[in-house]
Amino acid sequence: MKHLLFVVSLGLSLTSLISFATPSYKVTVNGMVCSFCAQGIEKKMKVLPETKGVYVELKNHLVVVEAKDGLTLSQDTIKKIIKDAGYEVKSIEVSEHPIEHIKSGADK
Repeated sequence: MKHLLFVVSLGLSLTSLISFATPSYKVTVNGMVCSFCAQGIEKKMKVLPETKGVYVELKNHLVVVEAKDGLTLSQDTIKKIIKDAGYEVKSIEVSEHPIEHIKSGADK
């Protein structure tokens, strides 16, 4: 009985951790070439109430948007913001890693 209680408790703990995981969205963007481009996208993404942080890396044409704890961002919303800013979204990848992890290069 103790083992069953432990397994159930462990399962509930893992479920709550998974449901509160904060995804990051790694977006590859065409046409983004200068710091002005980066600032514009960053400013527009930070306005979203679900956004915890934004990181723009011009060298690799990458925009990373991290959601707040327990929230997610719509990929359609991300695409629309970038398209409305005048850029093309090549791809969006959902990552389980926070921005700091991606910035450090450990995500590659």
